[in-house]
Amino acid sequence: APGNTPIAQIAINAGFNELVAALSYVDAELNTGLVDLFMNGTDQYTVFAPTDAAFNDLYAALSINSIEDLPAELVRDVLLYHVVEGRRAANSVLPKKGTKKITTLLGATFTVDTQGMITAVGNTANITPSNNISASNGIIHVIDAVILPIN
Repeated sequence: APGNTPIAQIAINAGFNELVAALSYVDAELNTGLVDLFMNGTDQYTVFAPTDAAFNDLYAALSINSIEDLPAELVRDVLLYHVVEGRRAANSVLPKKGTKKITTLLGATFTVDTQGMITAVGNTANITPSNNISASNGIIHVIDAVILPIN
């Protein structure tokens, strides 16, 4: 069942600081309206939300200090690669056998296996056991890496 709190507020309250910073950055640079969409929107979305540690691992791999060291257009595309239309609980994300193809708001796809491993274009991530965080406008699945739509 839907929760009472929107996706953006859950991300703020739960300490997804780097994810919130990325959303704020693309809003400021590109006027995308993503913060408003996830704070006030009524459409349902499934967000595969990287932890702060996942973002810090990405920064270390790229030898950068923050999300703002990357082009805003690239950050927007990476963010859209983490979002799927509709409310998808774990039972509709994780296949019973084999893999399931997930199409994102970016229009690109990734696959998920029965154990919750995401295979993206540029890397892999795992859905953590604390999945199915219900929001008023969707569901959040916590992942342990920032998935990349590019190699």
